[in-house]
Amino acid sequence: MKDEGEGPPNRELYALLHISPEASDEEIRKAYRQWAQVYHPDKYQAPHMKDIATENFQRICEAYEILSDETKRQIYDIYGMEGLSSGLELGPKLNRAEEIKEELERLKRRKEEEKISAHLRPSSTILATMSFPHFLYGDGFMRGMAMRSDVQSQISKNNTLAIAGNLEVNESTGGGAATVVFRHQLSSVSSIEFMASAGLHALVGIHSTRQLSAHSTATMACAMSLRDGSLNLTNTWTRQLSDTSTGNIQLGLGPESSISVGWQRKAEKMSAAGEVKFGTSSFGASAHYTHRFSSKSHGRIAGKVGSTNLELEVGGGRKVSKFSTVRMMYSIGIQGIFWRFELHRGGQKLIVPILLTRHFNPVVATGALVIPTSVYFLLKKFVFKPYYRKREKQKALENMEKTSTKVQEARAAAEKAQQLLQNVANRKSARQLERGGLVITKAVYGNRKALKKIDAPVEANDELASQIIDVTLPLNFLVNDSAQLKLHEGVKKSGIMGFCDPCPGEPKQLYVEYTYGSGRFEVVVDDYGELVIPQEGHRV
Repeated sequence: MKDEGEGPPNRELYALLHISPEASDEEIRKAYRQWAQVYHPDKYQAPHMKDIATENFQRICEAYEILSDETKRQIYDIYGMEGLSSGLELGPKLNRAEEIKEELERLKRRKEEEKISAHLRPSSTILATMSFPHFLYGDGFMRGMAMRSDVQSQISKNNTLAIAGNLEVNESTGGGAATVVFRHQLSSVSSIEFMASAGLHALVGIHSTRQLSAHSTATMACAMSLRDGSLNLTNTWTRQLSDTSTGNIQLGLGPESSISVGWQRKAEKMSAAGEVKFGTSSFGASAHYTHRFSSKSHGRIAGKVGSTNLELEVGGGRKVSKFSTVRMMYSIGIQGIFWRFELHRGGQKLIVPILLTRHFNPVVATGALVIPTSVYFLLKKFVFKPYYRKREKQKALENMEKTSTKVQEARAAAEKAQQLLQNVANRKSARQLERGGLVITKAVYGNRKALKKIDAPVEANDELASQIIDVTLPLNFLVNDSAQLKLHEGVKKSGIMGFCDPCPGEPKQLYVEYTYGSGRFEVVVDDYGELVIPQEGHRV
């Protein structure tokens, strides 16, 4: 629901002066002089207008004071107004802006390290294997269970300790193991790990990683079994192929020597990976593809083929809360037909594979895929969607109630600011209209859902109408003499003079209708997106 993460923070002062975050000192001074001419209290005689001008002039002066001071601007860019008002004592020796920025970053890193050191990072996995064929023959439904738990702690800046344990029961047999891993960061480009395991797979090993270049990493590992003394050597080379993909080659030497070539790609809407492996006694290939339909749901398809395996898997998952995701997979192969249910919450996983049949049966195979898929879509349409819509609506109402006073004050301040822009904005519009230049005929900023219904009567939905604000006047004021308007990228639009945030915590957009020459144009831009008009691509 939040949109604060869609763009960089601490940009309100740049929006207020209508300048880019990369603006030079001269651009900052020029913007200040222009706004000071509009809001200087001495320009107004009426007491209420003078009060409005004084209030906004103080905002302009504060923004100029901070952004024109190199030190304050550095602090503001990193920590926002909180950094300026917290009274950070940086010491008298820190005179240059570079030194201050370095010190602030050092303090930030130290706080993050302290936070990490103070908290352990536990994770666990429970695997419960079930079988319908055994249940039908009276042999019980549960066929096995495996549990793994590990805890990782940052014991110092360069040292990490991880302790793990696992237990496994399969029908009448079982076993367990305990593992300790100590990791030391040798430098910014290399690290080394020492590992020891006791129990079912007793072994000791060493693992070293080094970054060879900006795009290449090499890993070498050696492990010795304490049962038979056998050695396993592994070398892995990883290369960054592009911004979204990597490739790797792995060579393993030991009782089962092998060589494998792999590839991974991860983009905004998808992730994929594939691997081909050749061993002394086996070979195989595997691949998977995951597509994210939205921020909450995804689909997945995977396959394996080789000398000992043949399997196809399809399914998907959905995020049911901030920390929880559920997933269901359907797989068919030489080992049988399976359902697999997964629950992921934080670092905890519950995985339940259910064997439906060991033998291929077209009726069972089709039913096992169609039935749960149909049930899911029915539940989604008639249960989940109504529930989530009701919950989101309730959260939105609670948020509106919580922020109503703040929003009313912000609206009042925006309306006051617009009063002082009105005369100049009207003159600019009239001048542009005479020349056939740029005239903003309608501009609305606020809740994304409300803007989608911009053509419907706003009065018909007071709830959404309260989450938008008319900003036609301030945008006309910002049109320059060259008949252009530019809103800078990375600057939240609610900070622009005459704007406000009508729906805190909700995704927002700006809708603009304008005329230029004899043409009519319209455009919608995200809260942090850049807007440059006029453009031929906006023509209606």
